Amino acid sequence: MTKLEICCYGLDCAITAQQAGADRVELCTAPREGGLTPSAGLLEAARRELTIAVHPIVRPRGGDFCYTAREFDVMKSEVAIIRELGFPGLVIGMLDEDGHIDHARMEHIMALCDGLEVTFHRAFDLCHSPKRALKELTALGIARILTSGQQQNAENGIALLRELNELSTGPIIMAGAGVRLSNLQKFLEMGIKEIHSSASRLISSPMRYRKAGVSMCSEAETDEFSRYCVDGDVVEAMKSVMQMTPDRVA
Repeated sequence: MTKLEICCYGLDCAITAQQAGADRVELCTAPREGGLTPSAGLLEAARRELTIAVHPIVRPRGGDFCYTAREFDVMKSEVAIIRELGFPGLVIGMLDEDGHIDHARMEHIMALCDGLEVTFHRAFDLCHSPKRALKELTALGIARILTSGQQQNAENGIALLRELNELSTGPIIMAGAGVRLSNLQKFLEMGIKEIHSSASRLISSPMRYRKAGVSMCSEAETDEFSRYCVDGDVVEAMKSVMQMTPDRVA
């Protein structure tokens, strides 16, 4: 059966995803940055309170995926912490200046992981040649590739997703970015084996007092009193659709 991974920006969201039937959680912080490495406290809490597979992201900053030597040192330390805490896998990705897989550094990371499932994240969607990248990641032993088919959302990238899914002899092709209940069937029908979704809804802050005219974000129009959280009903509905859809040969 197709597996459902839920992107969670915090422990409460991860617990909701687990209770609603998610198969795995990608644990992140900083949704406005597209996901950054969770804090040590969050990692420890996730290990205590979650029983489904949790794969933390290793991403030291927002922006591109071409990292300095100091940033790479930070990433290596974060990989070591995640491994020591006993997580079954992690999510990471690096590119070089020309938009190809940073093979030397990824090889180093794979050695540090030593048995962990490694997902190469949507850095794949910024790479120069997706087919070349697929071959390189296969040789590295990557477990899965999270991709939107090199488009802003996975629905627009369905053609490349289908092609990658047919070509891959190693990594699972996991569709993500804009995958939701309304378009889920399209991905299931083409034989995608894993789905990545935020399955979220906007919730309002419980605060009654709301200071106007001050934002904690550089984008002054950002609403500090609402945020996206995992919607357990949506997770349950997506899992129900997956269970009712027969497995198809990719």
